[in-house]
Amino acid sequence: MEWERAKNYLIVFFLLLNIALGFLLFAENRRYTMAGEQERLIRRVLSQNNISIYRMPMRHFPPMRPLNVTGSYYDEEVLLQIFFPTPEAVEREERFGGQIFLYNDSRMEIINGFISFQTLNGFRQNYDNAAMDAVYRELSINNASLLTDMFIHTHFPDFVPDSFAPLLDSDDILVGIRIIYRQEYRGMLIHSNFIEFLVTPIGIQEIEMEFGQVLGHTGSPRVIFSPYEALLAFTQRVSHITQDRPMFIEHMDLVYFLEYFSDQPGPYHAVPFYRIFTRCEEDRPFLINAFTNMSID
Repeated sequence: MEWERAKNYLIVFFLLLNIALGFLLFAENRRYTMAGEQERLIRRVLSQNNISIYRMPMRHFPPMRPLNVTGSYYDEEVLLQIFFPTPEAVEREERFGGQIFLYNDSRMEIINGFISFQTLNGFRQNYDNAAMDAVYRELSINNASLLTDMFIHTHFPDFVPDSFAPLLDSDDILVGIRIIYRQEYRGMLIHSNFIEFLVTPIGIQEIEMEFGQVLGHTGSPRVIFSPYEALLAFTQRVSHITQDRPMFIEHMDLVYFLEYFSDQPGPYHAVPFYRIFTRCEEDRPFLINAFTNMSID
């Protein structure tokens, strides 16, 4: 009998404990969630400053931890295997504080951790003819992506498409497309770890990249500024522009960003940044540090 009464007390206790924990979680979520009134207020402030926004950004902004990333991290021999059909025939030069690799019409430079590769006749290693023929027939983002996706999936599968920008000549004819991929880690992009392609009617002609090795999160979670506060900082940042012409915000997201890259081992802290893309600067977002709410140029 006493045991039955004790079990009932325990059941009631755990039910009350679960209710209390649920209430605390609900309160915590509300603390880091943008309310509807804040959304209406920021729209009003943006409108007063000649800024429009297509849709409001994420409403939830829980505390985040920095991300440990090494300095520029490459395996030189792997890069030679990727970019040159016969790596053993590549000529090497030391210049400009870095290394230059030459083979026929192709050239790769590694200088201060930044990799630049150019080829006159288009990068063809491990590409099938169908993908190349599609670009020859019509230069478009879909056809160009056939080539860049193949490269990424083969060599850097943890990178994902992030943005693209068409290049037009003086007659508004499409002559190239720049496509940027960024590394994804646990569902978030690392803005400073990137691979950028230039695709022309003859295929991939340029590849630029810079990235460090992701080591994982570090430290304790830190409170970040809300999207609402980041948009206010953005409004102050561009007020000198919007006095003369309107600005339209295409979208806004949250990424990790390493502000100062180095070719030294590190590790370094990549921290959360808000990216704000506008119609007049489609390929270059405004970046606002989510820990400090300060924008960078």
